[in-house]
Amino acid sequence: MNKSLIKKITSNQLFIPIMALLLLAVINLIVDPGFFKVTLRTNNDGNPVLSGSLITILDYGSELAILAIGMTLVTAASGGQDISVGATIAIAGSAMLRVLCGTNPRPDAIQAPIIVAFLVACLVGMLCGAFNGALVSIFKIQPMIATLILFTAGRPIAAWINFNRLPIVPDPKFKYFGGFIPGIPIPTTVFIMLLCVLVIALVLKFTNLGLYTQAVGINEKSARLNGINPTFVKFLAFVILGLCVAVAALIKVSRIATINYNVIAKDIEMDAILAVALGGNALSGGKFNMWASVLGAYVIQALTTTLYKFHISSDALAAYKAVVVILLVFFSAPKVREYVGDFFKKMKAKKKTAQLVAVGDSAAEVISGENEEVEEDN
Repeated sequence: MNKSLIKKITSNQLFIPIMALLLLAVINLIVDPGFFKVTLRTNNDGNPVLSGSLITILDYGSELAILAIGMTLVTAASGGQDISVGATIAIAGSAMLRVLCGTNPRPDAIQAPIIVAFLVACLVGMLCGAFNGALVSIFKIQPMIATLILFTAGRPIAAWINFNRLPIVPDPKFKYFGGFIPGIPIPTTVFIMLLCVLVIALVLKFTNLGLYTQAVGINEKSARLNGINPTFVKFLAFVILGLCVAVAALIKVSRIATINYNVIAKDIEMDAILAVALGGNALSGGKFNMWASVLGAYVIQALTTTLYKFHISSDALAAYKAVVVILLVFFSAPKVREYVGDFFKKMKAKKKTAQLVAVGDSAAEVISGENEEVEEDN
């Protein structure tokens, strides 16, 4: 019973990301126990907020988890990844600032309600997703090649939207989305992430989106024969990712109330892809676990925060992260886990064989001894 329980736990898709989190926790506990210290301090606006490395992981990990939701669907449906996520955040964020500030980069007041600007950003993000989705689903272009277009042109487009100027939003309420709501010491990004997780959970529970996405990713031809439209499913996955990108753009831009076209969300698409992989989801498409991807996002952020805590230079950060993540992804790969399982099965079989041989030898010795006693009696 215990062995079957252990096997059931280790074969669970959440096992690897949970173990990775525990490993990072142990390392930080040994090297710097202060890593787990959470304090209540007063921010620049005079409001009490929670502070510490764990809060940083919750804050920025929630932002990454939102992107991992959309990236998981794209990966499962298309068997590829969207590398234009960071550039699309720049486009959506720039469009949001254009609505809020108008043609004046330094307005005295916002030119439109924040909700209107956010809806515009959602529309822009979904249009970018629809563009990528059309190239992949209709024109049958490989996802990484299709999204390379916006990856290359996205940031110049974002700069063009605001005439290469850096608008600043004057309304302090805009910073709440990427910071803290007065009176609530927990980062707002955590609540936004929970809302996004709730929405996708309801969608997966009460619609066939998850089933259709997995069916298309596993075998597109069989899915079509069963009445599923693979073109629409792939297209929809990219549009949903575009919506997730718009939410991430709101968070990114609101953190500083402006935008830097070349730096905003730089390399975030790589972290989103790694979150999906670390969650044990096959990057070739098919069956997926959304919650493992969300947890994988927090593992990636925990790793990033840990490396910064150890004063790793920003130039070397990617190299350290790559080595650790490659190891984690390698050991989470189904083939590797299958090989390890077979190895232990063979070792167990050899042990049983050795025990049987030992028992046989013992029995032979007993029989031989008995025969000798009989001969002596005679």
